[in-house]
Amino acid sequence: MTQTTIAFVASEDSEAQEALARLSARYGNAAPADAGSIVALGGDGFMLQTLHAQIGRDVPIYGMNRGSVGFLMNRYSEEDLPARIARAEPVRLHPLRMTAKSASGAEEEALAINEVSVLRQTRQAAKLRISIDGRIRLEELICDGVLVATPAGSTAYNLSAHGPIIPMGAELLALTPISAFRPRRWRGALLPRTARVGLEVLDHGKRAVSATADGTEIRNVTHVEISQVDDLSVTLLCDPEHNFEERILKEQFEP
Repeated sequence: MTQTTIAFVASEDSEAQEALARLSARYGNAAPADAGSIVALGGDGFMLQTLHAQIGRDVPIYGMNRGSVGFLMNRYSEEDLPARIARAEPVRLHPLRMTAKSASGAEEEALAINEVSVLRQTRQAAKLRISIDGRIRLEELICDGVLVATPAGSTAYNLSAHGPIIPMGAELLALTPISAFRPRRWRGALLPRTARVGLEVLDHGKRAVSATADGTEIRNVTHVEISQVDDLSVTLLCDPEHNFEERILKEQFEP
């Protein structure tokens, strides 16, 4: 493996597949396990898939936008790609670990780079009790749901739910309600990255709730624990002129 060896991966979208063919012909295409870097072609959804596949591996991932949103992606260009990758700025992302207990008593785990969300499954609003580091902070929240977002995920679902945007270096997590009904004025909280968030589902027999870590959903949960995993990470590469901090600042000032 060398730093200049590139593995190209692409979403199923035709634009991404065409780019994959051209770039592979121009630069070669190594297997991801043998590459010094991975170039992901697609949108943010495909980048999340790629990041998940490489969690715990010491291989940086450089995205180029061939999708619809592209917040996690760099500008698409086929020129001087090894040089662009070499000068890109690394951002180390630590995932959240979700541990969810279901009504059957089974326990499942999943990782999230963006957010863990707990959502009502039926027409009935969810009733949740919120604990931080084992201490109950909110006895009952009646809502459509609640989410815990990383800085990288703070501009995604969290922002749509009117949660705060978090700079990458802030070492914070966002705890954001989704359509809170009672207490109506509760707008969430900013937590230290070391916080352990516990979400207990009240009246789960009548008010069924699911838990989702990025793309992994677990239904009919009764209790969810969420915490950041410091001993796992994945590295995202960003062009210096459009680095992650700049992207987050633009989200806060552009209409």
